[in-house]
Amino acid sequence: LISNKMAVNPDVKNKVLNTTRPGIGAEEVLDIYKSWAKAYDKDHAGGNYPGPRMVAEVLAGNLGDRRGVRILDVGAGTGLCGQELFKLGFTNLDALDASKDMLDVAKTKNVYKNFLKDFLGPNRLHIEDDTYDAISGSGLFCDGHVTSDCLEQLIRVVKPGGLICLALREELLRTSEACKDLEPRMAALQSEGLWERVSKEIFPSYCVGFEGAIFVYKVL
Repeated sequence: LISNKMAVNPDVKNKVLNTTRPGIGAEEVLDIYKSWAKAYDKDHAGGNYPGPRMVAEVLAGNLGDRRGVRILDVGAGTGLCGQELFKLGFTNLDALDASKDMLDVAKTKNVYKNFLKDFLGPNRLHIEDDTYDAISGSGLFCDGHVTSDCLEQLIRVVKPGGLICLALREELLRTSEACKDLEPRMAALQSEGLWERVSKEIFPSYCVGFEGAIFVYKVL
């Protein structure tokens, strides 16, 4: 596991907290990412955001030696999680994000096959049912970004038996109006027989020094 003693840049931490502050709107978030996209990877290097690597390793651990599986990376941004999955031998990757500017950076990494510019929410994604073997997603749940209303769509596009691995700053499960209903909604969907929890793990220093919660669910 990654050490929780890695240095966090206070300027980057402030920028992350501003971009995910309570009440921020989606349009302002997209404007921030438009100007931040080219410097985003540099700002998130080192100890600032090990989260994508953690997500990739957790998903890889659950997939075992099935490296040919088709994976959709949601809230892909500049492709940090895709890069980590690619390093672990997963090469059948697609990226989905609402920001064209962030996806333009992701395209330069040559780790994804397809790019889908779309918002994650209750809106029907332009993806057929049962298309993917797995979904990865790191840091998408927060104010101004994504909420639990996207979960049915994620389940819809994953094959039965497939995995969904999602992560966020753990404190947001308690403090963010956008995230407070995430775990209850996850549990409700399990009660409805749509998926079942495989694991929930807490990792230190997931993003700018905050702990991360990483969930893995199996689609039924």
